[in-house]
Amino acid sequence: MLQSLRTVFARRVALNPRLYPALSSVDGVVCSGKRFYTPSNERKKFYEHVSISQGEGGFEINLDRRKLRTPQGKVFVVPSEPLALAVATEWESQKDTIKFFTMHLTTLCNTALDNPTNRNKEQLITASLKFLETDTVCYRVEEPPGLVELQKNEWDPVLHWAEKRYDVEIGSSTSIMGPVIPPETKEVFHRHLASYNSWALLGIEFITTQLKSLVLSMGLLDRFLTVEKAVALSCLEEEYQIQRWGNVEWAHDYDSHELCARTAAGTLFIHLCSSSSSIKHKLLQD
Repeated sequence: MLQSLRTVFARRVALNPRLYPALSSVDGVVCSGKRFYTPSNERKKFYEHVSISQGEGGFEINLDRRKLRTPQGKVFVVPSEPLALAVATEWESQKDTIKFFTMHLTTLCNTALDNPTNRNKEQLITASLKFLETDTVCYRVEEPPGLVELQKNEWDPVLHWAEKRYDVEIGSSTSIMGPVIPPETKEVFHRHLASYNSWALLGIEFITTQLKSLVLSMGLLDRFLTVEKAVALSCLEEEYQIQRWGNVEWAHDYDSHELCARTAAGTLFIHLCSSSSSIKHKLLQD
């Protein structure tokens, strides 16, 4: 079973190299499409203590006395103390071996720091915005009746929320081509995405790719949806089929937990990249 899980993950890495870069130069793995980390490359834990320190340009992660570095050898430095604490927690949570594939925040930070595909802010916006034309909640079926009703009951409230929240027209369609998104709607979402910094935009692209939906991602970021609800809505059709025909239990459970973990990590990454750069520690009163 474990080997099967590793195979599933390895295939996803091959299909999405930009979202699964090598996680740390300390394990000698090269990113940028040359080699990608898989769970079989787990490394024996080589450090005892994890700490953070404020350095030039932000907050650094220290493994014992060694500074953590990115796959390209840059000092691993993040823009906010809350994000540094969250990444440090990922490293601190590792037991006898370092399971790199569980460290989604570290992955996102490495991608932001190394920027292996050399994308600028406009390109990051475009990457997320393209999902609007093929958004999961916009594609509807004409049959079976049970799924038609399920999509209407579950997806329509989110779609209506997004249209009201952003004062736009999105709509849905049963056509294989999907709905025609008005240019004005794209412009509104473009302006909204442009209000985020480059790190947050990377996180938005990450969760939008996981959910196959910009609408669900925006609902998640605006706290209209929980992570669990957003994931459930993105997998609505799959869950409907499972209810009718059953499933391979371990594979479905693994996929579901992994999708929740990645979506939660991406959402946390966005919020922490948008937070203040440091935490004000409360002074203890005698």
